[in-house]
Amino acid sequence: MHHYKLVIFDWDGTLMDSVDRIVFSMQASAIALSLEPPCYQQAKQIIGLSLPKAIKTLFPSLHEAQIQQFTEQYKHQYVEVNTTPTPLFNDALELLVNLKKENKLLAVATGKARAGLQRVWQASDTEHFFHASRCADESISKPDPDMINSLLKELNIQKHEAVMIGDTSFDLEMAQRAGVDSIGVTYGVHDNEVLSKFQPRAIVDSLAELHQLLLNTAVKL
Repeated sequence: MHHYKLVIFDWDGTLMDSVDRIVFSMQASAIALSLEPPCYQQAKQIIGLSLPKAIKTLFPSLHEAQIQQFTEQYKHQYVEVNTTPTPLFNDALELLVNLKKENKLLAVATGKARAGLQRVWQASDTEHFFHASRCADESISKPDPDMINSLLKELNIQKHEAVMIGDTSFDLEMAQRAGVDSIGVTYGVHDNEVLSKFQPRAIVDSLAELHQLLLNTAVKL
């Protein structure tokens, strides 16, 4: 897989171990607004969508004003109340360093809002690795291919020169709809069975395995 010029990463559940904090913040937001909180698995399954779309999926009866209220409550819970650590996954930094050494273009396509991505970039000191990014509040939510299509256009990359890395069906469906290759990772949100439905080039169980796949020319798919 040495031929890709552009590697597009999802963020939550792919590079950063933030699933628990997202789930707990979603549950706390529901309780604060006197709604029945989703169970852990229910809340986990919507990670990757834009926040309004995720809220609408979990609480389909809410109208727009309530969704906006929930959005503000979630931001409060995630940023100011919840203290669950959100470290980079083991081997994430090494992977980014070595991809950069190989002169790969790196990008992020995330369900986070721009302010959220900037905050975690600053906390993890990783912004300098990435040539471009797309966030949910400035693009159409996954699994629409808008994020990938606009990244390809900005970076002047052809579809066959790019690969999308993600831990959810939303990431892989987005790639499939954009006509680019994808690699699924199972250590985040969705498992092998769910990810395989979108015909990724590979599915890996760790970032170490992904590192070998992307940078070791001896690995063949």
